[in-house]
Amino acid sequence: MISIVKAQVADAPLLAHIGRLSFIESHGRSATPTVIDEYVNDKFNLEVMQQELRDFANIYYIIYHNEQPAGYSKIIFDAKHPNISLPHVTKLERLYLLEAFYELRLGAELTQFNIDLSKEHHQNGMWLFVWTENERALRFYKKMGFQAIGNFDFKLTDAHANPNYQMLLTY
Repeated sequence: MISIVKAQVADAPLLAHIGRLSFIESHGRSATPTVIDEYVNDKFNLEVMQQELRDFANIYYIIYHNEQPAGYSKIIFDAKHPNISLPHVTKLERLYLLEAFYELRLGAELTQFNIDLSKEHHQNGMWLFVWTENERALRFYKKMGFQAIGNFDFKLTDAHANPNYQMLLTY
């Protein structure tokens, strides 16, 4: 059984845990262990997650499989970007799924949920950044209809950035 539930501030410890683990699983080889540790400690700690969940612009949803948390998403409506002339676009800022759940197609389920939510809020598309070497994610987003529209250096630390594609899905 799959359920998708809106995250609350009380879910911050869970989101921090899933974020850390799934980031390491999918991006752990993108930099040195020191850089990865610095990034996850900075972005996926309890205080940061609580602050993000209190900001109403950030919309978090948790996906469960058989009542087990499998991953989460974060979207932001009306997230303009200079590369996108389309008005009213949603940014898919995070789509994190724990590796143990990859084969269950939960990522597609959660992505489609967010696309439907975006459409309900009168958005015209969705965009995201994805690491250029994350071939699994690239295949996934292309299969979901996203197209690469540009490049972006995703800053992990002050001294390290990873090349990313910017991808867009219009509807």
